[in-house]
Amino acid sequence: MNPFLWLVDTIITIYIWLLIASAVLSWLIAFNVVNTRNPIVNSIGEFLYRVTEPLLRPIRNVMPNLGGIDVSPVILIIALLFLERFVFWIYFRLAI
Repeated sequence: MNPFLWLVDTIITIYIWLLIASAVLSWLIAFNVVNTRNPIVNSIGEFLYRVTEPLLRPIRNVMPNLGGIDVSPVILIIALLFLERFVFWIYFRLAI
């Protein structure tokens, strides 16, 4: 496999896992399972927010209000998977 394709695949996969972790942590905080006053939870939450929010914010600005349900991570994950498949398609199309 091409190292460039491996790098693209790895970065997108890691970012998707960060999006999932951010969503799960937000649910745990909302349901009062974890406390944000805990320094470890706070630092993990802050890291996940800073990493995921720059790509989620534009999606949230475009999406209509769904009454407390945030589907922007799902839309971003679908877009990232599309981007990954598109890069692979372009590469293999040009390699032929």
